[in-house]
Amino acid sequence: MGIMNYEIGGNEVKQTSSEGIANIPQNRTLFVGLLTADEPVSPEAVANLKTVEDVYAKFQPNVDVEFENAEGQTVKENFRFQNTADFQVKRMTENSPFLGQLSVQKDFYEKLVKLLRTNKVLQKALENPDSRQAMVDALCQLRNELKQTSTI
Repeated sequence: MGIMNYEIGGNEVKQTSSEGIANIPQNRTLFVGLLTADEPVSPEAVANLKTVEDVYAKFQPNVDVEFENAEGQTVKENFRFQNTADFQVKRMTENSPFLGQLSVQKDFYEKLVKLLRTNKVLQKALENPDSRQAMVDALCQLRNELKQTSTI
């Protein structure tokens, strides 16, 4: 116990709580960046923002992003952030038509690879060059039929 300095007429007041500073966990990442297209003109002190949601509502962070599709064309999208969860990959994919389409394609290709690895009958058919070419021809014909029905 530390040495206490008492003076005449003083009363000892026991501390009922302790103030402590916790170290920042090592498994955290802090991302700081400009989340709007507009450069800040001057620093602004804002009072009465009590929660993270209040901060998002006040500043309405958003960012314009350019993607490049398979044909090499630029696809522009705007991401708006209303809470911290909007930075998750799942949420960004849900809020973006372009990323949503890529996610569907990714899921399809993953299922196709799994099917190719586990389906023994399909593997046997692909080993034979004649049956492989017949499957390619059938898939090409199916693709053409799908294109024709989607344009109607």
